[in-house]
Amino acid sequence: MATYDLSEILITKEELDKRVAELGAKITEDYKGESVLLIGILKGSVPFMADLMRHIDLDVCIDFMSVSSYGGATKSSGVVRILKDLDSDIKGKNVIIVEDIIDSGLTLSYLKDYLLSRNPASMRICTLLDKPSRRKVDLRGDYVGFEVEDKFIVGYGLDIDQKYRNLPYISWVKVNE
Repeated sequence: MATYDLSEILITKEELDKRVAELGAKITEDYKGESVLLIGILKGSVPFMADLMRHIDLDVCIDFMSVSSYGGATKSSGVVRILKDLDSDIKGKNVIIVEDIIDSGLTLSYLKDYLLSRNPASMRICTLLDKPSRRKVDLRGDYVGFEVEDKFIVGYGLDIDQKYRNLPYISWVKVNE
């Protein structure tokens, strides 16, 4: 059974707070006079999305999806399963997918295509973290909090085996097999 060693803090709570406020201000500026639908990808995006929406000065609606490509593993399987679909219709709406991290991009690329088939007015991606060194598809976030190196990131919603989501900062773990 694997064990995990929590490492140093990569992004502090104060750095997170500042950057999330900046992202909210940018979204407010980009969609001035319009409304947006934030779609949070469960479970990792919850703390980020909760903080982000408080910094968006527009009419904001929220919905959630749950998708899986990891299972209990530390690497994406590449097979995407939708565990919970949207409760609302997105046709004609300004949609922003809110994600905790873009890693390989496989899951998010699939999800973006899936949602585009529902004819939103616009679709953008807002991610707290971007790990471009692991990208397997051509996908970029429209709003990106921080770029991170190729480590297993935890904290502020991100987990490994459901652990460390509650950390108020971003760290990483060393996996001991």
